[in-house]
Amino acid sequence: MLDLLLVNGFAYIDERYQKVNIGISGERISYIGKETPNATRVIDVHHNRILPGFIDPHVHFALYCGTITSRDDFIGGSKSAVYGGVTTIVDFLDPSRNAKELVETYNRRLKEAKGCNVDYHFHACIREPDGDLEEYVLKMKDLGINTVKLFTTYSETHRQTKDEDIKKLLKLSRKYKFVVCAHIEKDSLIKHDEGLTYKDLPKARSSAAETIEAMKLCEMAVKTKGKLYMVHCSSGYTLESIVNTYGKYLGKYIFIESCPQYFMFNNEVLKKDSGYLYTFAPPLRSEVERRKLCKYFDYLSSIGTDHCSFNKLDKESHPLLKGHPLGVGGIESSFLSMYELFGDKVISKMCQNTAKIQRFKHKNGIKLKNYADLVIMSSDPQIVGKPHGNVDYSIYEGMHLSNKIVSTIARGKFVLKDGKFYPHKGQLIKCEMRRL
Repeated sequence: MLDLLLVNGFAYIDERYQKVNIGISGERISYIGKETPNATRVIDVHHNRILPGFIDPHVHFALYCGTITSRDDFIGGSKSAVYGGVTTIVDFLDPSRNAKELVETYNRRLKEAKGCNVDYHFHACIREPDGDLEEYVLKMKDLGINTVKLFTTYSETHRQTKDEDIKKLLKLSRKYKFVVCAHIEKDSLIKHDEGLTYKDLPKARSSAAETIEAMKLCEMAVKTKGKLYMVHCSSGYTLESIVNTYGKYLGKYIFIESCPQYFMFNNEVLKKDSGYLYTFAPPLRSEVERRKLCKYFDYLSSIGTDHCSFNKLDKESHPLLKGHPLGVGGIESSFLSMYELFGDKVISKMCQNTAKIQRFKHKNGIKLKNYADLVIMSSDPQIVGKPHGNVDYSIYEGMHLSNKIVSTIARGKFVLKDGKFYPHKGQLIKCEMRRL
């Protein structure tokens, strides 16, 4: 007998909606079909759509940012995630220089993530490496991690990784089948003038700094035949340049992530009285760049939120760019806002593609034996309100949306049912590993 049977729903399977019933036994999907097998509990979803649970590959819960720690910790941030249909998140370990530090950061982050309401995983994060890089990679894989993030900038806070070590990591990524994630901005083009304010963000962190560095690293990836994943691509100029020059290598050596905020807003909002609420790095770009980003949407591998939330006062009390907490929340509105623009095309970029890149077994859509991570979505319009995490604002507040997430199921359990939240113990997930 099934534990749970969802009936009268339209499930998104193999890139189309199918009127099927979905049965769940324990944590897994155990039945997909037209029949109504016996189940302990039967839920009528009233002809709503059933989508796979979303995977956010880029969040920063409880991140210390120099002056303040981001307000959404793993408990509050994951609660907000549930309201957005996100059933798996990937956060980051603190930057480490060598294999020993990597283990220390891993153990520390594990303790911080204990209260997470959804499944969670970590990217390794490297800075100014001073140890053997191959040892670092092998230790990373021993921990069940398939990705390592590096920064091409932030030399002023000792987080930068130089080109020589990036090339080594890309070569190792080919040998050991992992992915090099990179925050891509040309360090020498970032401005740190003392008098800069949040309104100067587009000048301080120009789109040229992103595009130039992205093209350089794409060339490295192609030459080494390594795996390069570029996080939070902000400019349509960057994406257009990559597509025009390296388009045939996308999905092979080069993978690109972008974030909902870059599709929803342009840098004109920084000029408003409330402009300080829209600050993050890389910053918002011009309307021309936003439109180009939309134009080349199909070439993106994934959508991550870069969720790093603060309260209004946190932002307002640091008007100068130096010391200003850069980051915004967005995990709760990420899918629905993107769905408004791109419809069903966004689903694979927020589930299957990330599952494949991360090697998350049994999280790549609605399939038999996969984890029962599911989202029930209605066609009811709504106006976005305050998020359900730990913060007092969202840049998406007031936005009109055509759909609503009614319920979220994580590993066969309702975490959100008809708008009501039920605490859930998420699990640490490890990547499926293979070595040559």
